[in-house]
Amino acid sequence: MPTLVIQTAFLGDVVLTTPLLSALAAHHGPVDVVTTPIAAPLLETHPAVRNVIPYDKRGSDRGWTGLRKLSQRLKAERYQRAYLPHRSLRTAALGVLARIPSRIGFSGGWSFLYTEARPKPALGHESDRLLALADKPPGVYPPQLRPRAADEQAAAALITGPFVALAPGSIWGSKRWPYYPALAARLAEHVAVVAVGGTDDVALGDQIVAAVRPSGRPAVNACGRLTLRESAALIGRASALVTNDSAPLHLATAMGTPIVALFGPTVTEFGFGPLRPGDVALGIDELPCRPCSSHGPPQCPLGHHRCMRELTVAAVIAAIEELGALRRRG
Repeated sequence: MPTLVIQTAFLGDVVLTTPLLSALAAHHGPVDVVTTPIAAPLLETHPAVRNVIPYDKRGSDRGWTGLRKLSQRLKAERYQRAYLPHRSLRTAALGVLARIPSRIGFSGGWSFLYTEARPKPALGHESDRLLALADKPPGVYPPQLRPRAADEQAAAALITGPFVALAPGSIWGSKRWPYYPALAARLAEHVAVVAVGGTDDVALGDQIVAAVRPSGRPAVNACGRLTLRESAALIGRASALVTNDSAPLHLATAMGTPIVALFGPTVTEFGFGPLRPGDVALGIDELPCRPCSSHGPPQCPLGHHRCMRELTVAAVIAAIEELGALRRRG
C-alpha cells in the first residue's frame, strides 16, 4: 500500500519537504501527497511522488465539510502509514478520520492524535529537521524540483543570456527590502535583470524595470506571467537570485541557483535560510529588536524598519561579487 504525506503549510515549507519525500520513496516507493492547490504543480513532477491530492483548505474545501470529504477519499485508498510534518489540528484530524493505522508526526501540538510522535530537532535547517521523520541524517537528500521541458521553454522565451533574478515580494510586509529598484539599476551596468514573483508582486516588478530602463540593458518583469513550475525553471536559469526571506529562496535552493538572501525581522537560526555552502544570508545582526516574530509582521512594530533599511545596496552588490555566481554561471 502507498505511503501518504500530508503537507499543507506555506509554499516554502512544501519545497523544503521534498527531501523527506525522497527519503520515504527510497524506503517505501513513490508516495502520495496531500498539499495546497498552489503547491500541487511543483510536486506533480517530483520523482518521489506518485499522486498529488490538492486540498483547498481555505477555499472550496474549507471547514468540516471539506475535511470530511477529503478524509473519505483518503480512507478509500487504504493507506497503511501517513507522515505528518505540519503540526496542525487539521493535518492530525485527516489522518485519524481517514483511518490510517500508522500516523507519524512530530511531538507537541496535536501529537496525541498520532500513533508515533518523534522529537523534532531544535537546530539545523528545516529541510534537514523534517528528515528526522524518516530517521535520516541531515544532508542525505537535498531539496529538489523537476520542471518539465515545456516549463523550461516558457522560461527561456522570456530572456536569453545571463541574468540576475530579483524577488522583491513577500506576503509579510516587513520582510520586503525597499531597495530592489536601486539594486537593479546598479546590476544593469553589468548584466540583465529579471523580477520574479506572483501576481501580487507585479507593481514591485514594474519598479525594477523602470529603474533599469535608463541604462538600456535588458530587464523583464516576470511577476505574475508564469506558472509556479515555470517560475522555478526561470529561477533555475538565473546566474543568481537576490530574495527576501520568502518562497523564491527555497525555489532557488531546490533549483541549484546561487542565493543572496536578505533577512530583516526574521533570522536564519529559524532554519529557513540558504542551505548550500557558498550561498549568502545578510542581516543587521546588532539590532536588539531582531527577530521580532517567527514570520515577520505586516509592518515594523517599532515603526523604523531598520532591519531592512540599513541593509545597503552596496552590501548586497558585495555579496553577489563574493558569491562569484556571475562568473560561475554567466
